[in-house]
Amino acid sequence: MALAREGARLGIDYVQVREKDLADRALLRLVTEVVLATTGTGTRVLVNGRADVASLAGAHGVQLPEAALPVEPVRRAFGHLLLGVSCHSIEAAHKAAAGGANFVLLGPIHPTPGKEGPFLGLDVLAEASRRLAIPVHAIGGIDAEHVRAVRAAGARGMAAIRPFLARPLGPVVEELRRAT
Repeated sequence: MALAREGARLGIDYVQVREKDLADRALLRLVTEVVLATTGTGTRVLVNGRADVASLAGAHGVQLPEAALPVEPVRRAFGHLLLGVSCHSIEAAHKAAAGGANFVLLGPIHPTPGKEGPFLGLDVLAEASRRLAIPVHAIGGIDAEHVRAVRAAGARGMAAIRPFLARPLGPVVEELRRAT
């Protein structure tokens, strides 16, 4: 909670609650607390894979995994939510956009611990950014060293976990801002 509050104070655009193993009530309670912790700031709260919880807790949106529910029924049922989709190919990103997604997270762009298999690279990111009418955000191995390159490839933004957990949040946010 302190990390979400501090991130909001520092102007982080989005906080994603990604707790796949929490029971429904515990997840709802956590998301509600994160929403309250970020209230009055420009930070938007997204919930991983659970549009129902996002809606009940007053979050701004949902981030669907590529293999989750199809985008279209989620868009119809939860039209008031921002809808992001995590995609691992240009084809999946096109499908998400056609289904009504507001944006996609495309990756992994660079090698990252915990993700097996090939990474997409900057050329795929650039092609997706050119071809899609919705914002494409880069994910996967993104840190301050990569920000300029992913922006030059056309990414609207970036998403990360490790840089925000490695050291105090303020210096990380400042370093990322300087890199843009």
